Amino acid sequence: MPAVVLHKPLPAFTMDIEKPESIHQYEDTSDTGSYVYNGHSAAERKLIRTLDLRIVPASMFLYFLCCIDRFNIGNAKILNNDTGDSLAQTLGLTDRQYVIALMIFFIAYAIFETPSNYMLKKYQPSRWLAFLMFGWGAITMIIAASDNFATLVALRFLLGAFEAGLFPGIVYCLTFWYKPNERALRIALIVACATLGGAFGGAIAYGVGKLNGACGLEAWRWLFIFEGAPCCLCAFVVYFSFPDFPETVSWLSPAERALATERIRGVASLGHHKLTWAEARDTLVDWRLYVHYLLFVAFSVGFASMSQFAPTIIQGLGYEGLRAQLFTVPPYALAFVVCVGVAWAADRYEMRALGAAGAFFVCGVMFLVEALLPPTAFTARYGVLCVALSFAFAISAPSLSWLTANLRNTGASTLAVPLNVSIATIGQITGTRPPSPWICDPFRPMLTRTSTIAPCLMCVMCACRIGTFVYKASEAPAFPTGHYTNAGFMFAGAALALGLRAFYVGKNRSLTPGEQRWRL
Repeated sequence: MPAVVLHKPLPAFTMDIEKPESIHQYEDTSDTGSYVYNGHSAAERKLIRTLDLRIVPASMFLYFLCCIDRFNIGNAKILNNDTGDSLAQTLGLTDRQYVIALMIFFIAYAIFETPSNYMLKKYQPSRWLAFLMFGWGAITMIIAASDNFATLVALRFLLGAFEAGLFPGIVYCLTFWYKPNERALRIALIVACATLGGAFGGAIAYGVGKLNGACGLEAWRWLFIFEGAPCCLCAFVVYFSFPDFPETVSWLSPAERALATERIRGVASLGHHKLTWAEARDTLVDWRLYVHYLLFVAFSVGFASMSQFAPTIIQGLGYEGLRAQLFTVPPYALAFVVCVGVAWAADRYEMRALGAAGAFFVCGVMFLVEALLPPTAFTARYGVLCVALSFAFAISAPSLSWLTANLRNTGASTLAVPLNVSIATIGQITGTRPPSPWICDPFRPMLTRTSTIAPCLMCVMCACRIGTFVYKASEAPAFPTGHYTNAGFMFAGAALALGLRAFYVGKNRSLTPGEQRWRL
């Protein structure tokens, strides 16, 4: 069937300005509703460049700082343990107590992530994100004063409460500024900052370790102070400079504000829209959204699980300490490239479902290979780890972009985005287990990226118990049960993505001309 260029008419706008031509240009390549993006007008390209310079770097930097603060407890746990001055040794933490301090962070996410998105919409992104940033920075510094297990747990809960709203809040903010076919690449750039946060966190910890005993403080206390203070300072910058909504920002001209609003009308969230109970109810009972959520659960199982076997591979290669930290760089460098590349293709060719399914499949194959390789083939297993981690990262952006592309109103975006990330807690905890004394830690703080919450505490605890049995310490260093389980989750994720895509294709075929199609 020959391609037909569809010029979608713009809705009326109250401001008396000249509307640029071809704001919505897509090429309808089939009757299934698959769109291939066909370019922007000159005015729109200029506007997008302005938005990218203002929004994307700021969002990346926020998430980078958040990841550094999130990963630091893993570094603090082992910092200067050769002199008896690590966090675990100073506070006298047992392995069980350390796991509780980690898990309380998840519980805080379970309580605060979805409400945080509502507050962001109500009080504007710049104000709410600045409040969250100052809060988690202050709590991070206060953790430096912890002198017992109970204090650490209480502060970790508060830290989770403040950090809970950042990642879903940033993704939610993108829906106010960008069309569905423009989001995956930008989400990927933000997600990739987790790799930078993990790498820089390890390097910072190594440097701060030299300050052990300065002013009578252990180095892990200085680590929390140094990593929390920049967040408090940057919160003031966020308050005054982070973009809110296209309708209200002062750094766009009236014509640019009109274009920014018109270009997303009907396909994205609107800043002036108010969340209603009817929208909330419809979002909560929409079964197809729960399939999207299950995709993220499957992704989270495999992604979080890598922190369980990656340290054994590095240890098997014969590296420890700083040299072991250096071997975390190649997987993250490759992950950055693959993540951005898959996201670009998902946006450019309208293939979010296929991008996510392909990444799931590759990741599943890598888990199978890990299970089948000899336990002591550490060089080969390290290469497989690099590929597995890269495609695990690559699942996130097209999956989130696909979800937001099929949310039909601002109210649905307000709830569905944080719910999608939050339910993934089940997957992330399922993929983890309490640390064993023989495992070296360089990968653990970097890979346990807990941008998550759970629907209820019981689900969290049940999933935690499952994770304990999936990755058995007695099976180290091979972990066949864990690898086969994760391969199953990855292949299930691929099947779910393809099945949901087939559902959307069928829905599009039943639509009449002019009806809004479901994005693929």
